[in-house]
Amino acid sequence: MDWYLKVLKNYFNFRDRARRREYWWFVLINAIITILLGFVQDALGWSNESGEGVLTVVYGLLLIIPSIAVMVRRLHDTDRSGWWVLIGLIPIVGWFVLFIFAVFDSQPGSNRFGANPKDVAAPTSSIIS
Repeated sequence: MDWYLKVLKNYFNFRDRARRREYWWFVLINAIITILLGFVQDALGWSNESGEGVLTVVYGLLLIIPSIAVMVRRLHDTDRSGWWVLIGLIPIVGWFVLFIFAVFDSQPGSNRFGANPKDVAAPTSSIIS
């Protein structure tokens, strides 16, 4: 959950780098939340025939900017310009290209977008403070 919150704290950060772990935890938690919201809105009768409902639409709209920002930072981590995110506008092929870029490992060491996030301490949560 720390990785998800880290993305939300960097809501408008399009400059730094994001590790694979940060990106993929954000994607996974978003998928889980969207599915749970879908169940809730179906149970409450708030969905239309196509399964869309107010909860999932509002949640999706709220996460447009942080989703793009974390993808840009992920691209930076592989030493690619954030402008590559626009390839996602090409259906299927663009999505596949972004998926492949998101899977690539970080560029070792620093690059033009900053220090390698693997070299920086990862966020941790402690039960005992």
